Amino acid sequence: MLKADQIKKLQPFIALIVLCAVFAVLSDKFLTTSNGWNVMRQVAVNICISVGMTLVILTGGIDLSVGSILAFAGALAAGLLKNGIELTSQNTFIGFTLLGGILICLLVGAMIGLFNGWIITRFKVPPFVATLAMLTIARGMTMLYTHGYPINNLGSKFDFIGTGWFLGVPLPVWICLFVSLIAIFITRRMSLGVYIYALGDNENASRLSGISVSKIKMMVYTLSGTLAALGGLMVTARLDSAQPNAGLSYELDAIAAVVIGGTSLSGGKGSVLGTLLGALTIGVLNNGLVLLNVSPFWQQVIKGVVILLAVIIDKASSQDE
Repeated sequence: MLKADQIKKLQPFIALIVLCAVFAVLSDKFLTTSNGWNVMRQVAVNICISVGMTLVILTGGIDLSVGSILAFAGALAAGLLKNGIELTSQNTFIGFTLLGGILICLLVGAMIGLFNGWIITRFKVPPFVATLAMLTIARGMTMLYTHGYPINNLGSKFDFIGTGWFLGVPLPVWICLFVSLIAIFITRRMSLGVYIYALGDNENASRLSGISVSKIKMMVYTLSGTLAALGGLMVTARLDSAQPNAGLSYELDAIAAVVIGGTSLSGGKGSVLGTLLGALTIGVLNNGLVLLNVSPFWQQVIKGVVILLAVIIDKASSQDE
């Protein structure tokens, strides 16, 4: 017989299986191979963002800026690859290789995340407020950089990041798998993972035990920003276009994946593996509702209800403990 704590850990997996069974019955297209890969390709972006979000939430924080970071980093990479940087005053043009554009994109995401962490730790600004402000700032920077227009036709080499296949598996799936394995290793095998859980469990006790709270927070927000930028690369490459409004509501999907996966919004409890199941659940839900021709407006309502139920279950479980 399974114990109560074991059943709790299996809840995300059970929810995913039940959801798949329901959509398999309601739609004959759901269990096709092509649809399966389509779900995985779409979920890959949310997994990358959600993994970073998991690390942040485990410390007791939140990052609402990931969707805007995704948009800005993707637009920046597209702009640098296609147009480079032209310094008219010095009659100079700086072009970028594919690797250079990717590295700058990731670096910008990391710097924005680091700035979030610095604002939160240096000025004691609540994470919700600090990252909400960055959500607006990064979105505005995207509009300024793109002038409100998409940047298209980025080349087959760049598009391969979002549409290519490797060993019979879409490249975005390999990328999110690699990110997930690294995150699991960090949380389970490295001292950083121990500090992240300790910080979320009791910040004051962590500080008194000698853990550099500010350093750990800045690290997790930096990782969150970097992974959001990576998601921006995949979205832009898949569409062959950097859209100024890319990433809208992606932070909500990421938070939903984390909560459905069993990570407590209070911090200190949860796992990256649970988040993977949560992201798959959100992806299957989105895909199934589309296959059933459910109105996009109702899709938002249903997703909101799912998030609310997940939070209620989380709070109920915490009270039982």
